[in-house]
Amino acid sequence: MSMKHMAYMEEFYNDLAKFHEMTEKFYRKEITIPEYKHFSGGFGSYAQRGGSSSMLRMRLTGGEISRDILGFLSDSIEKYKISLAHLTTCQSLQLHNLNEAQVCALIQEAFDHGIITRGGGGDYPRNVMASPLSGVLPGEPFDVLPYAKEAADYLLGFINTVTLPRKLKVCFSNSPVDEVHAAFRDLGFVATKDGTFDVYCAGGLGRSPRMGLKVAAGVAPSHILYHIKAMVDTFTAYGNYENRGRARTRFLQEELGPEGLLAAYQEKLAAAQASEDLTLTAARASQEPTLAAARAAKSGHGVLTHPRAIPQKQPGLYAVFYKPAGGNVPVERFRQLFNAMADMEGTALRISPAQCLYIINCTAREAETLIDLTPDSARSTFELSMACIGAGICQVGARDSQATLKACLEAVRPFDFPDGTLPPLRISGCPSSCSAHQVAPLGFRGGVCQTPEGPRPAYALYAGGCELPGQEQFGEELGVLPEACMPDFLVELGTAIAADHSTYERWIAENRKRFLELIRKYSA
Repeated sequence: MSMKHMAYMEEFYNDLAKFHEMTEKFYRKEITIPEYKHFSGGFGSYAQRGGSSSMLRMRLTGGEISRDILGFLSDSIEKYKISLAHLTTCQSLQLHNLNEAQVCALIQEAFDHGIITRGGGGDYPRNVMASPLSGVLPGEPFDVLPYAKEAADYLLGFINTVTLPRKLKVCFSNSPVDEVHAAFRDLGFVATKDGTFDVYCAGGLGRSPRMGLKVAAGVAPSHILYHIKAMVDTFTAYGNYENRGRARTRFLQEELGPEGLLAAYQEKLAAAQASEDLTLTAARASQEPTLAAARAAKSGHGVLTHPRAIPQKQPGLYAVFYKPAGGNVPVERFRQLFNAMADMEGTALRISPAQCLYIINCTAREAETLIDLTPDSARSTFELSMACIGAGICQVGARDSQATLKACLEAVRPFDFPDGTLPPLRISGCPSSCSAHQVAPLGFRGGVCQTPEGPRPAYALYAGGCELPGQEQFGEELGVLPEACMPDFLVELGTAIAADHSTYERWIAENRKRFLELIRKYSA
């Protein structure tokens, strides 16, 4: 843990008394749900739908869960009898169904274990993301996680000093897959083969989605903080403080135009470079361990061939992939993993934006043990499907995306379609795109449809989205399916593709008319 991180912990720890006070008022019904949400979000906590329980979002830079944090989570789950742990697409962990006493105790105990929840929600810089296999991925330009940690510490300094129009999401990508969506976040750093970063800004999903604007290339990693300062200053100078619906950086592209935004960003960048020293120096690296790339101090022996065992760039070591349905980890799994990893030197967990876990730095034998311990992992490409936490819990959700995903998985599983017949779904309960449905090959957004019998639960269907660098595109909205029809739609789609001995990607490219007819058949 860096010295800066410890300093921020001390600063924010004093804020917890106010959190306790406001939480007590909320549960005594002295303040409303909206009033509490406006306050509590800044601490990474929200009241769940109905206002009778709470959730707490753990801020984990790059989704990294150390052994100490894993032990804390295991102890907390057992101590407070926590029933739901959810992996988010922003590499955080959410603990749900907490009562007043539990959420107040947990937020304080999280701080004691180095987890700052401050700014986990609300109008603040959010959890800084990084490619989940950073530091162990074969062929990566360099390990970006140390820079994500530096960025996270730096951004914490803005929480009590700068008022943003709304949230700001920053991420670092080391991979051609770009799981963190660096090319269309508020601010994204993409590692290049020459050891520098390309920088993108003002992108985002949800209402009025935008691809990011490339504002810099060839940026030395030691200069990343200048670019973060430039983005913060640009957002505070030109962001919309009057209309929350437009208070995100992506609207700057519309309001300033791409050229105007680029000019504004470069102006703020020059001002930052002239006004303060934010360079990450070698001397600082020796004092701040976050800049030192984490390396497993062991080597592995043996060879393991398994679809969930991913060879690392470190010879003989593997990362184990674990995808629980809907991103909901069975709560007993944390203790099981903690116990199993007790003698596995250098292993750690990483949360992926795809709502899965990687366990890194495993020998072949250790990887086999962990694979056996996680038999509930996805068994096909289709079972890699994602869903936000949904309206069963979320106050703003329109549909229970978790229940919808479960119904779809259960309907398709008995058909045992060949892998690739159906793509992984991304299901969002509302337009916020928390599952990134807009860049999915097949995505769904929750809402309602009008029928002669009245409004019915439904999902808008999006197809053709892509998140791969150089191929980024938003999916096209092609219809609205009643919620109850989605499982049957997927079964019929999978049956048609399997009968043609094809794959989803190839089939819809060659059979667009049939695809659209099938959508119309099930549409409201």
